[in-house]
Amino acid sequence: MNQSIASILHVDMDAFFASVAEKDNPELKGRPVVVGAGVRGVVSSANYEARKFGIRSAMPVYRAKALAPHAIFVPPDLKRYSEVSAQIMNIFEDITPLVEPLSLDEAFLDVTGSKRLLGSALEIAEIIRKRVEAEQGITCSVGISHNKFIAKIASAHCKPNGVLEIEPEKVLDFLHPLPVSEIWGVGPKTNEQLAKLGLTKVADIANTPRQTLIRALGQANGSSLYELAWGRDYRDVETQRVDKSVSSSETFDEDLDNQEEILKILLRLTERSAERMRAKGYAAQTISIKVRFADFKTISRSKTLDLPTVTTWEIFEVVKNLYQALDLAGVLVRLVGVSLDSLVENDDIQQMVLGQRASGWRQVDRVADRIRARFGGASLRPARLVEDHLEE
Repeated sequence: MNQSIASILHVDMDAFFASVAEKDNPELKGRPVVVGAGVRGVVSSANYEARKFGIRSAMPVYRAKALAPHAIFVPPDLKRYSEVSAQIMNIFEDITPLVEPLSLDEAFLDVTGSKRLLGSALEIAEIIRKRVEAEQGITCSVGISHNKFIAKIASAHCKPNGVLEIEPEKVLDFLHPLPVSEIWGVGPKTNEQLAKLGLTKVADIANTPRQTLIRALGQANGSSLYELAWGRDYRDVETQRVDKSVSSSETFDEDLDNQEEILKILLRLTERSAERMRAKGYAAQTISIKVRFADFKTISRSKTLDLPTVTTWEIFEVVKNLYQALDLAGVLVRLVGVSLDSLVENDDIQQMVLGQRASGWRQVDRVADRIRARFGGASLRPARLVEDHLEE
């Protein structure tokens, strides 16, 4: 690639959680390994031997066991994954300071400025792949292009343990034959809308007038899909990422239809999420809940506030109202979750909130957070959760 053209890498670990399990227990190598445990759990990761049997992430564990009863099922170990992830990110930062982590196991790297010292983008990708394997005992796949969108698609097309470079002049030849589902933002619902319009390939979207897409999908989605269909993505690699949400969820040991019990669990999740959000210095503008039923159907509801909030009780009031509006009396529920979204820095809202919202609960939460930080998370609880703590 020309030295003056941006070189963006998308580095993605191969079956990361399962690979870490194999790294820590070499006896697992060559055998189908699934990360996920418990009768009611879901698959977090599956190695490529397990995927041959149709096992995929987010699949219920019981279904994975039915597909491959001889597979090795191991429980997740988030602390261990974080340790390995930190070491991998250190490798990336040895290559370039422009690293944007997307999750524990993937990141964008802008290596444009590193090429003079380390060679071409392809050579840098090979340096990274060799170091990750030599130092961490796991493999990764690397997509290379002049922007983030194409680099990410490229990495998916060279898995596992591969590298694929898409040069600017070859982008449309690579991109246009792909199904529309490979474009960011095209989930099942959007895919269905596009199919109704007869748009099944990326080329179909590219050759559809922008205004037609906007009328069908809305201003933001229509414009975004049109730009991406032509391989255009102008976002920089962001070295300082702002958390966009804080969330907590809980899968029940048995399906529940007791509304009071479910509300107590939602309060516990609200307390947990709100405390984490405040610790990071954020306030929430949007509050969402997720409900998964016994048949695995999942719905979500959200509310955007006029003013961002940091207080547990204000957040729970919204959570409670969102849940009660669903009118689920007698309906078996498998999982509930609370998400705090559209986060803004807490300092930015002090003056905005002053005089418009009572400050009492903010002060209560501030004191409560300090007590829990010093004496432990269970040292101060909402009254309706104290009984739960005594039973634990």
